[in-house]
Amino acid sequence: MNFLEERIGKDGIVREGNVLKVDSFLNHQMDIRLFEQMGEEWKRRFAGRSINKILTIEASGIGIACIAAQYFDVPVVFAKKSKSINIAGDVYVAEVESFTHKNVNQVIVSRDFLGPEDRVLIIDDFLANGCALQGLISIVEQAGGIVEGIGIAVEKGFQNGGKMIRDMGYQLESLAIVDAMDPQTGKIIFRE
Repeated sequence: MNFLEERIGKDGIVREGNVLKVDSFLNHQMDIRLFEQMGEEWKRRFAGRSINKILTIEASGIGIACIAAQYFDVPVVFAKKSKSINIAGDVYVAEVESFTHKNVNQVIVSRDFLGPEDRVLIIDDFLANGCALQGLISIVEQAGGIVEGIGIAVEKGFQNGGKMIRDMGYQLESLAIVDAMDPQTGKIIFRE
């Protein structure tokens, strides 16, 4: 069992509807030391890749991506879920369905921050059905960049997102893959 699986086992809470609450350390209150371990591990797993940007999505991925970026010494760009007056000019746009919030958002990235010269590592906190990742991949493709890899903190292995993304040919590195959860007992089974 790795460091993230241990932490999920200790502090994660299983709820009905395939919900795994990790908000005490991952996506509401954030354990920066844990994020540092995650960044180090992704740096090891993506060694040899020519990464010059990290891309994530608003909001839960931002903290993780920022800490991970220190290990790659690259900037972080995050896809915004709404256009604001602060974003001038053209944008890349993708539609993303949220498993957690049960809605569809248009996410945008300014063309100023992503282009054909970029070799991108996508980072996010959760992978369930893969919609967010497909949206981020689409944005990198629209920019003419290359997705060098994808780093996920927690993958729900019992949902189809991970298989779909791997079948598309991407190097997907999830630090914890949950194969089953029982809300009655709170038991979490991780993939070997």
